[in-house]
Amino acid sequence: MENVKLGIIKEGKVPIDRRVPLTPAQAKEVKENFKNVEVICQSSDIRCFEDDEYRQSSITVTDSIEDCDILMGVKEVPIDNLIPNKTYFFFSHTIKEQHYNRNLLQAILQKKIRLIDYETLTDSTGTRIVAFGRYAGIVGAYNGIWAYGKRYNLFDLRRAHECFDLEDLKTEYSKVSLPPIKIVVTGGGRVSKGAMEVLNGMGIRKVTPAEFLENYFDTAVYCQLNTWDYNKPKDGGEFIRNDFYANPQSYEGDFLKYAKAADLLVAGAYWDPRAPVLFRRDDIMKPDFKIRIIADITCDIEGSIPSTKQPCTIADPIYDYNPSDDKVEAPLSDEGNITVMAVDNLPCELPRNASEDFGRELVDNVLPHLFDNDTEEVVKRATIAENGALTERYSYLQNYVDNKAPAGTL
Repeated sequence: MENVKLGIIKEGKVPIDRRVPLTPAQAKEVKENFKNVEVICQSSDIRCFEDDEYRQSSITVTDSIEDCDILMGVKEVPIDNLIPNKTYFFFSHTIKEQHYNRNLLQAILQKKIRLIDYETLTDSTGTRIVAFGRYAGIVGAYNGIWAYGKRYNLFDLRRAHECFDLEDLKTEYSKVSLPPIKIVVTGGGRVSKGAMEVLNGMGIRKVTPAEFLENYFDTAVYCQLNTWDYNKPKDGGEFIRNDFYANPQSYEGDFLKYAKAADLLVAGAYWDPRAPVLFRRDDIMKPDFKIRIIADITCDIEGSIPSTKQPCTIADPIYDYNPSDDKVEAPLSDEGNITVMAVDNLPCELPRNASEDFGRELVDNVLPHLFDNDTEEVVKRATIAENGALTERYSYLQNYVDNKAPAGTL
């Protein structure tokens, strides 16, 4: 393997993100385990690990990373900061044809950048191998409970970002005192598992979907829904998970029965734009629609949840959705509204923990392929663009890049 310079970039997106792809200890580990790799850290005054922590781990800190071969960040790199002809790792948020990042992908192609998106790094079975999902779930569920306490003046919790780390956050759990509400969690992956960590830690009992729908409980409970719990084949046949993922347009939603029973929705399931939505605006208007607080961890704007009209920020984590006017209003302004928590960078509220977990997966599951010959094509599968063109796997994005098709269609 040739000598390689790996640069950890300063996050440039606004609002700021304090996470890092590699902690100081992990950066040092990379240097020690991959002898031909030098790790450089771009100086930053915003990241959760200070420059001196990298220096103490024998990592060079510098203002310029233009001589690095591979550049790693977390969020989208501002177009003006992109360096031509480099290999970049970051979450590009382009694979669903997100309209707000069309110009970013166009610039990446123009600058002949090799783009490897963390979201597309998978093993041979298609399972993601690096993600911040657990911490998105942890903070998302916590924020959902925080929002419930705020809406009904029940308890006051510190915000997650005000806590030093996860262990500090857990000290807030004992302050939660809920009436016998029902909480529904969607998804079966890292996000939902993270959400359930919080609900379990708060002593909220888990019940089955059938119990959730049929029984009354004198304490707060939650149920977890997998895709087959709230989607069904249009032809009335049997639900087949692999077929649903391959052909979601052949299925219809069956979530409304849960919306009639639940008080709080924690949405943590990945949503394919071809798949059914959870519910529609006219469903919210019906008198038997019970949900009044939605913690939308997925934060798909106007996606599977119609009340998610815009992202929130860590500083302002909630807004109200007025279904009768289909408008966003000030938070906690009307009892007829839905209170929405849709922060799009939730793991950034616990940046040190989130970075440590993410970096561990990156070191263990990705870098050996990146710095070897990639015989399992882990990096190749995740490469969206290279040498000024989309790779074959992501060629479906060409119309999106050329602005010839509506954004958000696959």
